Amino acid sequence: MAPRVLMIGTALSGKGGIAAVVSVLDQDGLFEREGVRYLATHAEGSRAGKARVALAGFWRTALACLLERPAVVHAHSASHASFFRKSLLLLIARRCGARTVFHLHGGGFRDFATSESGPVARWWIRHTLEASSVVIALSSGWAAFLAGFAPKAQVRVVPNSVDVARLASRCEEEPGRILFLGRADTPKGVYDLLAAVAALAPAFPHVRLAVGGDGDLALLRTRAAQLGVAERLEVLGWIGAQDKADQLARASVFCLPSHAEGLPMAMLEAMAVGKAVVVSRVGGIPEAVVDGDNGLLVPPRDVQALAAALSRLMSDEVLRRRLGERARQTVAERFSTAVVIGKLSAVYRELCARGAR
Repeated sequence: MAPRVLMIGTALSGKGGIAAVVSVLDQDGLFEREGVRYLATHAEGSRAGKARVALAGFWRTALACLLERPAVVHAHSASHASFFRKSLLLLIARRCGARTVFHLHGGGFRDFATSESGPVARWWIRHTLEASSVVIALSSGWAAFLAGFAPKAQVRVVPNSVDVARLASRCEEEPGRILFLGRADTPKGVYDLLAAVAALAPAFPHVRLAVGGDGDLALLRTRAAQLGVAERLEVLGWIGAQDKADQLARASVFCLPSHAEGLPMAMLEAMAVGKAVVVSRVGGIPEAVVDGDNGLLVPPRDVQALAAALSRLMSDEVLRRRLGERARQTVAERFSTAVVIGKLSAVYRELCARGAR
């Protein structure tokens, strides 16, 4: 049976935010409810493996648009190669009569669309946004940027969602344990966090940092040794769903001091299970986290401010518990899968009705 909605993005078995976002939508019923068929146009692996998946995904998506004629084609996209793959597929979809949804993920899109792209690429980015039936942004701040960059774009805000039930764990919280989930590289702020842990160590002998994610883990260990905190670092590597739930339960504080972000899933998951979070004031984060109410915000690249915020939480259990409880309430009210699936369903209904006229 031809799909009502054809959705394209990275393989759901892979790593990263898009896979996590779409997996939650699938598991909580969006695909069945709205007649969604999902095709992967990207997967983790070697360069040759990625190329094979990209070519196969491109071909399968193009054929589906030509032969099955879905009403809506919904593309999850980040920057660079991800954007160019999806933009060409959305062009094909429009030529086949489909309404198109460009769903933006990733904190680097602003730089990609402005300083990193030349005149021709900027024109194509703007054209893709404005030609799409709907552009989905993860936050009001990102929506404002997209509306300014592409004034004719029809921008809607639909945040990422969290399935709290799948984060259940029997593990107990461990005092002084700081958890970082994400790619272990400079843009995610993990080296700033290592430096902050080194600054905290004299006053907090029990402080530990657990890092879950891929990246150059050997370099991470080397940097920790140089800072004198090698014994305080636990490198988890990439972790699966249950391991992630357990690590969140064991954490005393969650920290993601990114230099740029969209609306990070790991942060929302930590908030969903009632953890106090220390995160950077970048991207869509300040629209989810209010400093001093449901978490603590710090400037990006500011090790001193990061260390001070972590010290504040580690010294004050009452504050930590209060922020964690407010974080849990925030996710339940604004980022539950029921809320987000309702928003996406409304977009699909509107586009299908518009296409029928």
